[in-house]
Amino acid sequence: MAHRYDMAVFIARMQPLHNGHMTVIKTALQQAKNVLVLIGSSSSPRSMRNPFTFDERKQTLENALKTQGTDTKRVHIKPINDYTYNDSRWIHQIQTITDRTAWCIGYTDTLRVALIGHSKDNTSYYLKLFPQWDSIEVDNHAGINSTAHRVQFFSDKSEEFLSDAVVEMPQATLQFLERFKKTAHYETLRNEFEFIQKYRQSWAAAPYAPTFVTVDAIVVQSGHVLLVRRRAAPGKGLWAMPGGFLNPQERIEDAALRELREETGIKVPEPVLRGSIVARDVFDDPNRSERGRTITHCFLLKLRDDTSLPRVRGMDDADKARWCQISDLKPQDFFEDHYHILYNMLARI
Repeated sequence: MAHRYDMAVFIARMQPLHNGHMTVIKTALQQAKNVLVLIGSSSSPRSMRNPFTFDERKQTLENALKTQGTDTKRVHIKPINDYTYNDSRWIHQIQTITDRTAWCIGYTDTLRVALIGHSKDNTSYYLKLFPQWDSIEVDNHAGINSTAHRVQFFSDKSEEFLSDAVVEMPQATLQFLERFKKTAHYETLRNEFEFIQKYRQSWAAAPYAPTFVTVDAIVVQSGHVLLVRRRAAPGKGLWAMPGGFLNPQERIEDAALRELREETGIKVPEPVLRGSIVARDVFDDPNRSERGRTITHCFLLKLRDDTSLPRVRGMDDADKARWCQISDLKPQDFFEDHYHILYNMLARI
């Protein structure tokens, strides 16, 4: 069989894997000699948006492909990381993985590559970020929606969902979800789901969906950054920048310094903190918070390097405050998009 392309690249989070994803892969195998499946958000901590790890999703996909009799030697599954506020690095990552995968399977000449997928909404903008590759558009399979699947799976209707989802999910996915439902991870995420639902209900009667304004502070000294560990849901136990919601009668900079002191008790005079601000920016990814549309104003404070770090302790919404070595930071340890904001801001020092 003649193929138009050497490689078809399919980018998806597969949270969870459904028959729409399988349809794309089947189409890709018809069009290309090899298919590179890039599973997104591979280093994200478990959350309502990303409840399953890369290894769990990879194993589920491999099981589904084997069950359907697919030539798995032609399908290559790799993880990719999020770079929420750095499209250039995200694109470079995908190009590099594609080139390395091609080299590993024997390609040394110019590749004929196509990016394959379905333009479902504004989250599919990435399909236009690779002008050097052809594009293969695949229609949405039976209107399947992963977000709706996650809502049903973590709600009181989970049993009903698992029995009804046979037509929308491979058997491998259903088997994985049945096992996952018996884990402590499921219970934790279900509690977080209930918290978020109640949170949204508190403003459900508003004439328009509200936009929340928050502030965050990044304090850096001597190769360390000051972080707090979240005391409660959502994201209980994850690390974050000190921050919180803007009060109605408060200026944004004042709010950032207030939250910093309330959550860390940092032993630095406020005038010194204010004078240490070296950068500020706004971060507004529409999907950055499950609680609702949340735009944060972030301040970068660079304290004078010293052999000792200011004393801190967890207070208010934080059960712990700690100076962390910047080189030790890992995305899977952070709440929402805080790691990506840190990465963006620290590059400015």
